[in-house]
Amino acid sequence: MKLTEAQIKNNLSSLPDWEYEDNAIHTTIEFENFREVFATMTRIAFECEKMNHHPTWTNTYNELEITLSTHDADGVTQKDFDLAASIDDILDA
Repeated sequence: MKLTEAQIKNNLSSLPDWEYEDNAIHTTIEFENFREVFATMTRIAFECEKMNHHPTWTNTYNELEITLSTHDADGVTQKDFDLAASIDDILDA
């Protein structure tokens, strides 16, 4: 179920590196080099497959931009926040 803007803002309080814009939540992470980005993307990809929820993301050298929204709901759902939290856990590991 699509979350309201108030629910999204409330959920973002626990994800300080994410922001809400254009009907999705976004983050950008900078790494030391391309190898570190790619290794992290691989770990995230396994988590995405496990959750059956996939990001829109781009990588340019040492930077990874991630956008999450639930296409079936045409907006942000709890699935997006669950995946964002998992991504943050991977980044903190």
